[in-house]
Amino acid sequence: MAEQSLEFRYDTQLLIDRRDEDLDEDEIRDYITENFKGDSLIAAGDEDTVKIHFHTNEPWDLLKYASTIGEIYDIVVEDMDRQTRGLKG
Repeated sequence: MAEQSLEFRYDTQLLIDRRDEDLDEDEIRDYITENFKGDSLIAAGDEDTVKIHFHTNEPWDLLKYASTIGEIYDIVVEDMDRQTRGLKG
């Protein structure tokens, strides 16, 4: 069986709750697009809560950024490379 290589290894998902200022999903999406390498970005929500879904090789950088704009929770980072090999991600 041929090895399949993923360009971006980690499926990163989290929720961001508003801290002091309203959240703007468009600003968050633009910032992630301009500052992080990855794909499959979804940033959806409202001024109180935004859900992020992003494939990246540096999920810790995304989490660090998100923690600066709000309270983060329901954090899931799955290793898609392990999953393609039939292992728990």
